[in-house]
Amino acid sequence: MTTQVQQLKQRLQAASAVVADLVDVVRALTADPENRVPHLAFQADALSDIAILPMAEVETAYYLRLEAEDSPGVLAEVTHILGEAGISIEAIIQKEQAPEAAYVPVIMLTHVVKEGKMNQAIQSIEALDSIGGPVTRIRVEYLNRQ
Repeated sequence: MTTQVQQLKQRLQAASAVVADLVDVVRALTADPENRVPHLAFQADALSDIAILPMAEVETAYYLRLEAEDSPGVLAEVTHILGEAGISIEAIIQKEQAPEAAYVPVIMLTHVVKEGKMNQAIQSIEALDSIGGPVTRIRVEYLNRQ
């Protein structure tokens, strides 16, 4: 008896799916073409053309992490490079040097700047003898800013 009930249930599910498909087809054929909702609700003509900028022109804030010697003037060199590039610092933290470590981690958040300026600044910072290794960069996007 249970196998008969299961078979009936499967047939009803299949019939329901067929009816739903038929309703979709009829709805698409009878709807006004201008009010028809396309597949996936995507209406290409409702999109606006937004220029795609070259990456060097994209403006965003940045999280920077670098390894620096714990010596007087090192941070001044880094901030001077950023200042010359017109990059304003929002926040800066220098972590404590680990035992036996040659460098200390320095973390910076910048204000919004063009990617091209940031690329040049990072290249100059990485060229300093007092910086150990590449600068880690993460773009920061604020969802509540216009």
